[in-house]
Amino acid sequence: MIPILSHQENIDSTALSFLDALAQAGFAGDIEKSYASRLAVATDNSVYQSLPQAVVLPKHQQDIVIMTQLASQPAYAQVRFSPRGGGTGTNGQSLTQDIVVDLSRYMNQVLEVNAEEGWVRVQTGVIKDQLNDALRPHGFFFSPDLSTSNRATVGGMINTDASGQGSLKYGKTSDHVLELTTVLVDGTVLESTPQSNQAAKQLAEQSGTIGNIYRQVLETCENMQQEIEQRFPKLNRFLTGYDLKHVYDVESGAVDLSRILCGSEGSLGFITEAKLNITPIPKYRALINVKYDSFESALRNAPFLVKANALSVETVDSKVLNLAKQDIVWHSVSDLIQDVPNKEMDGLNMVEYAEQDEAKQQQKIASLCQLLDDKIAKGEDGIIGYQVCDDLAGLNRIYAMRKKAVGLLGAAKGRAKPVAFAEDTCVPPENLADFIMEFRALLDSKGLNYGMFGHVDAGVLHVRPALDMCDPLQETLMREVSDKVVALTAKYKGLMWGEHGKGFRSEYGPEFFGETLFNELRKIKAAFDPYNRVNPGKICTPFASTDQLVSVDAVKRGFYDRQIPVQVRDSFTEALDCNGNGLCFNYDASSPMCPSSKITQDRRHSPKGRAGLMREWLRQLVNNNVDIIQLEKELLAGKNDVSLVKRFANSWSKKRGQYDFSAEVMEAMEGCLACKACSSQCPIKVDVPTFRSRFMFLYYSRYQRSIKDYLVGYSEAYTPLMAKAPGLFNVFLKQNWVQKLATKATGMVDIPVLSQPTLARSLAGHSALNFDLDALNEMSAEQRSKTVLIVQDPFTSYYDADVVRDLVLLAEKLGFNPVILPFKPNGKPQHIKGFLQDFAKTAKNAADFLNQIAQLNIPMIGTDPALVLCYRDEYNKALGDDRGQFKVELFQEWLTPRLAELEPFAASNMTFYLFGHCTEKTNLPNSTADWQQIFTAFGAQLKPVSVGCCGMAGTYGHDAKQYENSKGIYSLSWQQELAKHDMAQCLATGYSCRSQVKRFEGEKLKHPVQALLSLL
Repeated sequence: MIPILSHQENIDSTALSFLDALAQAGFAGDIEKSYASRLAVATDNSVYQSLPQAVVLPKHQQDIVIMTQLASQPAYAQVRFSPRGGGTGTNGQSLTQDIVVDLSRYMNQVLEVNAEEGWVRVQTGVIKDQLNDALRPHGFFFSPDLSTSNRATVGGMINTDASGQGSLKYGKTSDHVLELTTVLVDGTVLESTPQSNQAAKQLAEQSGTIGNIYRQVLETCENMQQEIEQRFPKLNRFLTGYDLKHVYDVESGAVDLSRILCGSEGSLGFITEAKLNITPIPKYRALINVKYDSFESALRNAPFLVKANALSVETVDSKVLNLAKQDIVWHSVSDLIQDVPNKEMDGLNMVEYAEQDEAKQQQKIASLCQLLDDKIAKGEDGIIGYQVCDDLAGLNRIYAMRKKAVGLLGAAKGRAKPVAFAEDTCVPPENLADFIMEFRALLDSKGLNYGMFGHVDAGVLHVRPALDMCDPLQETLMREVSDKVVALTAKYKGLMWGEHGKGFRSEYGPEFFGETLFNELRKIKAAFDPYNRVNPGKICTPFASTDQLVSVDAVKRGFYDRQIPVQVRDSFTEALDCNGNGLCFNYDASSPMCPSSKITQDRRHSPKGRAGLMREWLRQLVNNNVDIIQLEKELLAGKNDVSLVKRFANSWSKKRGQYDFSAEVMEAMEGCLACKACSSQCPIKVDVPTFRSRFMFLYYSRYQRSIKDYLVGYSEAYTPLMAKAPGLFNVFLKQNWVQKLATKATGMVDIPVLSQPTLARSLAGHSALNFDLDALNEMSAEQRSKTVLIVQDPFTSYYDADVVRDLVLLAEKLGFNPVILPFKPNGKPQHIKGFLQDFAKTAKNAADFLNQIAQLNIPMIGTDPALVLCYRDEYNKALGDDRGQFKVELFQEWLTPRLAELEPFAASNMTFYLFGHCTEKTNLPNSTADWQQIFTAFGAQLKPVSVGCCGMAGTYGHDAKQYENSKGIYSLSWQQELAKHDMAQCLATGYSCRSQVKRFEGEKLKHPVQALLSLL
């Protein structure tokens, strides 16, 4: 069995005392001190790892005032803080060993929209896409764009002065900030609005923190103007930390402190609210995808495209393109970025035009297309073709591919992974091509692989060299490359941190600014935060402070990961490969990943959080001298197991308060719905259900399972027996007192009733029930081509038998001979609950049977996506070569290629709405299109509805502990979308989805095959 893991990195006594006092001081938000909660924010999208003392999540601004005022007491003088936004930083900006202050859970509201004056007021925990969703009905959007817009907070954008695609026209975040509200470390609330010179000087005469700040800013800007002009780069991106160039207007003497706060990386205070200007949504948008024979050609052609008056010019190299082509995302854009016949596309520039006037838009597009045609005809500039996309949905799909490319780089095979540390260099656009050629030569000389993409119009390119950070020599190489890139950007009049902030690269600040100007930055830091208590070590330290800046040599994830043996790391890549890109924090309720993260707003309950906990769990086991691979093998073989008495004793000790880190990991794993969206939606392919099952299997080698686990895990064994007398069982299951008793005894809620009539009774006398292997073997090839075998699953066959019956009748009406195979347990419930030893046996038994049937060369189909896809994924992982070659398809996979053989159907003018199953949508990208093709052939229309998870996910929704979350997840998207349509026209492919709708709406949705049957 696994040992108890008591290590948890104790919290500093002063910090612990402060947190206890904070809880008593009227703080209304959450205070998280568990090791798991701290680990969840110990990493971001950088290579660094830093464990904080705790995480505090304020509910409102007054919470932050209470916190900072308490921290001003002498007893807590050593307590420090770091603000945190979406946690997507690539340079460790929010990582700290102190207390993390996260505004994203509660302070995330859009407070006021003033469309007439063109501004919005928000709390800074609001997510960028969430803000734009609120602005869209008013015809506006917040224009600074970035690839992490679906999880990046406005506060994070302000603190990094974020920008991205379209920055030449739309500028950076700071260009849109009108006012900021900031709580300073002493509890002072600073309202920063533009001030005239006279007003600023009057404020500077005040005593207190605000007076100190205005005095220092005026002194620095008035006395150092020549130095500022010389040192600050003349670039669209001039991310330097404290924006001395724009805080002070030389001509009028006006001061806008918001410009100092923008890009300050949380080192000056806690920005709680922002008033932002907003931009009218362009009425007309178009994207011209220009294709090149090489990446260098794409780079050198960029200035030509910029001169064509485009909104933006984005570039992608062949490595990123090829990664996208191997991912599920390519299915959405393959028709929009087609290969050029007999040409190799090794570079792509994406040129966008956006206008309010259609004639102006068309003129610009026609003008550029004519120039491109001329160059292609002459064979100039390496241009091999282009495509125009003026469909908004198409544009969004292309940009979604481009955004996902950031994460796709991290999915590279092998131990060396593309690393963010020199990925946002910025040089004048006219120098970009030469700079990149020299940059590539540097990386090539070190034998490093890399991918490149970025904003060529602004001279910014994202470059992520692949390094194995578990190798100390590779970590040393990161430092060497960093130093050389700093020198290279200086050579080309640029800077290393053009877009993603400094963070742990702050050590390069003194050299960039020079001692004189850097000391001015330190004086400004001292005016805001004299004792270096807010994000210490980032940007600069207070003047006269002896504290050190953070360094690129800081502790990295690789330091901890290399403690895990290579064999173990390779075995658990589904967790260890997580690079912290945070796509699983996606705000969009219609996105399948990750439902538990969306409903809890708890970083532990996300794929990133669970992967991080798994990494630490494996590390601790190794440090306790556990050979985890060997132990797992022994347990699977039935060896090294402990007695029931011992497991009960261990569980009792844990219940009485004995600390075990494994219990913290289990809490996070139990919250997972096992929907498998992460396994395909995550760019890195973090697969929580896979490593979750392995964790549970090992965890329960020490602890005793609950009755609930056995009821779920072995449901396929007892359900067929119950189905022999459904009436008897249903009489009891329909009684409220029985359901309440079951909940109390087993922890299960809303246990479903069995189907009446049963499948056998509803098809009494039908030939589909007459499975005869010998008769099937005797069929001719022609007979077999018109036969289809139906693979049963326990949920549809025994709880939703009408679907299987209607599938039989539909297949028959289409001219096929349906035959229902004998029920064989699939094992999916066992896998979900971590009964891996039993799952392997179940899978082997089912695989042997299905391989025998496969010899008939008759197609096999199933109805439930989760169960059918289990044959492809979990079976492969559990059985390897022993799985065999059998193939079970879903109905639409089977019928789509056969549509041409069917007689034409009469048009019905019926419209149906498809609510797809999470696992089906994310693992079978063509599934929706297949269903639409089938319905079109049947003379009807099928419209897919964009929804996330329904919240049932097998048996998750029946777990009493998860009931409220299950209900909450359902309300995020399913409930709202169902309310918009006639329920009779709404279809759901998943049994669990139909079950969830019936539970909360009192009405059962049809399966698509039932709708098709109704059309005949």
